[in-house]
Amino acid sequence: MIAIKDNNKEKIGSIYYDKRDKRWRCIYYIYDQNTYNEIRKTKSFSTEQEAKEFLTSIQYQKGNNSFIKNNGIPLNQLMRENVEKKLELNLIGERTYNRILKTIKQIEKAPVTKENIIDITSNDIQNYFNTLKDYSTSTIKKITEQFSQAFELAINKGYLFRNPMRDVIKPKSTKDKKVVRALEIEEQQALTDYLTSIPISQEPYKVAYLIEMYLGLRIGEVLALRSTDINLQKNLLLVNKTLTRDKNDKVIMGKATKTYAGIREVPIPSFIRNDIINQMKLAENNKDKQLFLDTNGNYVRPTTANDKLKALLKRLGIENISSHSLRHTYGTRCIEAGMRAVALQRLMGHTDVSVTMNTYTTVFNKYKEAELEKVNDYYINNAIISSTQHVLLEDNTDLEKNNSIFQKKLQDLTKMIEDFSTKCLISIEEYKENIDFLQELQTYFDNEEKGEFER
Repeated sequence: MIAIKDNNKEKIGSIYYDKRDKRWRCIYYIYDQNTYNEIRKTKSFSTEQEAKEFLTSIQYQKGNNSFIKNNGIPLNQLMRENVEKKLELNLIGERTYNRILKTIKQIEKAPVTKENIIDITSNDIQNYFNTLKDYSTSTIKKITEQFSQAFELAINKGYLFRNPMRDVIKPKSTKDKKVVRALEIEEQQALTDYLTSIPISQEPYKVAYLIEMYLGLRIGEVLALRSTDINLQKNLLLVNKTLTRDKNDKVIMGKATKTYAGIREVPIPSFIRNDIINQMKLAENNKDKQLFLDTNGNYVRPTTANDKLKALLKRLGIENISSHSLRHTYGTRCIEAGMRAVALQRLMGHTDVSVTMNTYTTVFNKYKEAELEKVNDYYINNAIISSTQHVLLEDNTDLEKNNSIFQKKLQDLTKMIEDFSTKCLISIEEYKENIDFLQELQTYFDNEEKGEFER
């Protein structure tokens, strides 16, 4: 038995091995938060080291006023205090606040979250986390974030000495990843024909759907648009805000876009220009010249626009499409037309080009072979290689299987360009241009193999 004496209260904490249960037990004393009297408690552990660390933390905490005051705080209360403080300090917006509260309410279904933080062990948390495998990856991430933040807060404030999250492993979701489907070209044609042929009076959100599908805006960004955001002279649409929700789940006008990169100007396609003008005319008498309002003159809930779109698509025989699919359709068509990822990133309002690559990796892979063929054509047209010399694969339907072959061919091509430079067959400028381009392709393949473009 290992005993540690508390000199202040003359109470002794002890550690012993329970042969019957094959567990290590720790007898310890904590202060009652109301009377400050010491109460004897017992806690079990898998290893002697865990029991020692826990008893040491108790002795440390007894001299800590913050701990004396807060050792009885339940975990869910700490989570709620954390999110309230973040909202108060303007570290999060009301929509994020509302989302986090929903996550906490979901967490509170587990009994462990009602226990005092001092009584919660790594095993308690791990046992709860093990029940999350059937949830989506996104939900698991949100839940683990709340646990981590709550215990980090407890450590920082001196409520705890040891963080039980240190030994916890986040589970991997068994749920299939939900993939946002883009419209096929024929489906897009059918939807476009319908929307451009029907008056706004019969389809109130037709222009909203066209803007999503042909300018790539998020539904919240579309429904936040005002006539003043549209410059017909320059044929540009300014995206600078989005609809969001307050902490009471009421739809409100946000002060900015979803991300700082979301502020952008997007060209208006000529074939929907007149539809946008007609929508602007209808909005003349709306408050702030808001383009889209519901029948009561309030902001349109994005879910309302989405539900009406699904009903519309059902009539057209198109399934598994949401309003976000229209934005995804825009991105897909841009890539198919040959647009570079960096340009698409700016049009879509992504914070980083990697987000664009992650989102549209399947489409980029589809056109990988075509891009490699451009390399062949480039060197043939510049007489670097003969037309009968195939440096890169011309017919490759199984890109995943032959990725290593692509890598080898790129290496061969790089060496060939270096040889040409050494023999002065090409200029230094040409050499640098070619090497830079090949390195760009090499980086793409490397990142793809590491899974950095998977989502």
